Parts: sequence; structure tokens; C-alpha cells
Amino acid sequence: MSAPVALLLGAVALLIWPGSPAPDRVRALVAGPPSTPAGRRPPLVVVAVVGLAPVVLVLGPGGAVAAVVVGGVLWRARRSRRRDADRREAVAGFGEGLAAFAAELRAGHPPAAAAGASARDAHGTCSRVLTAVEATARLGGDVPPALREIAGTEPLVAVHVRRLADAWSLADRYGIGLAALAEALAEDLRARTRFEGRLGAVLAGPRTTTAVLAGLPLVGLLLGQALGARPWAVLTGTVLGQGLLVVGAVLVAAGLEWSAHLTARVVR
Repeated sequence: MSAPVALLLGAVALLIWPGSPAPDRVRALVAGPPSTPAGRRPPLVVVAVVGLAPVVLVLGPGGAVAAVVVGGVLWRARRSRRRDADRREAVAGFGEGLAAFAAELRAGHPPAAAAGASARDAHGTCSRVLTAVEATARLGGDVPPALREIAGTEPLVAVHVRRLADAWSLADRYGIGLAALAEALAEDLRARTRFEGRLGAVLAGPRTTTAVLAGLPLVGLLLGQALGARPWAVLTGTVLGQGLLVVGAVLVAAGLEWSAHLTARVVR
């Protein structure tokens, strides 16, 4: 890498390097909340250009395409993991809230009062569902249709909200105790949460293996550079190397996507 390119990369890194959050917190406490916080955020296009500029300088256009491909797959995998974590948390919270709801019913409280009491200490998703149940029951409305409508606004637990609506319909139609049905649904959600926890521990090994295999090309590149084979110069300085960068990135991304697909099928 030439000296001008190194200096330019250093300047770009200094421009985009995040500062310490402590001074910003102090200024925020002194000055109060900003009037237009959203207006100060740089556009996404500007962030993408600034982020890809050093990649183009170092790896060339093919390296930029490779970085976009691999980065897109990693970003999608991170979003998927975060969505799964949110779903597991919501399901676990919904199960605990239903258990509290069933306990309130067994204590002799009417459904509206039981839903309101258990909603106060429940997880956010379960709290919204039980609050809507309380409001519908107090107004004399039909709770099962209201629950099926709420399911459309709570995608993380939509299936289980519909199951609660079916349980409520059974209780209204056949006189089955609602407390027993809610308790059975809560126990089922607890069992699902425990199973997913054990399954996540079992899949930790294959996921680690996938990450190691995806990083092996980079290790090979570093080893070749250390041995004097100069793979870096070939990849960044020739047309063939640029094409190989793109092909390698596509293959790595395909492997990561296929591995994620296989583990997702096991989880489902």
C-alpha cells in the first residue's frame, strides 16, 4: 500500500471514528433534549459512500462488491438473530403473563379484573394483549374476535394470541374453565421456551463451525501474504483477482445463507 493511500485512509478513519459518548451525555444533560434530533442524522447514502470509499481504495471495485455481498449477509443474519431473540422473549413473557392471568382467575376474580391485574406486571407484548382483553371485557364486548384482531398487531406472539382466542371461545361455548385453559397454554409456552433454549445450546457448535469455515479464506490470505506469495497484490491489482474476490464473496455468502437455512429448519 502506497504512502498517499495510507494517509488518505487514516484521514477518512479519523473523520468517521466515533467519539466518546461521555461528553455527548454531559451536553445532553445540560442543554436538554435536542429540538430536531432526526434532522442531524446523515443520510443512508452518505453513510454507505463514506463506508465504501476506503474499501474501494484498498480492495478496488471488486473488493467493494465483495464487501457489500458479505456485509449484506452478515447484516441479515444479525437482524434474524435479533428477531429470534425478541420473539423468544415475547413468548416467554406471554407465558408468564398467562400464568398470572390463570392464577387471578383461580383466585375468584372476573376475567376483566384478572386481565387488568396480570397486565400491570407482564411483559410489554403480553401487557398490551391483556389490557385490550380487560377493556373489551369491561365494555361487554366479545373477547375472542378482539383477540384475533390484536393478533394482527403483535406478530411475535400472533399464533399464541389466536390460541388464547380459541381457548376463550371454548370456555364461552362449552363452559370449560378459562383458568385451566389459560394455565395449559402458559405451560405449553414455558415448555417451548425451555426447548428452544436447549436447542440453541445444541446448535451453538454448528454455528461456530460455520463461522470458522467462513473465515478460513481470510486466514489463507494472511498466511499466503506472510509466506511471500503476495495474494493481496493479485486480488487488488489484477482484473482476475478482482473477479476472484467477487466469486469468493458470493460463495462465502451462499454458504452462510445455506447454513442459516438449515439451522432455521431445525428450529422450526
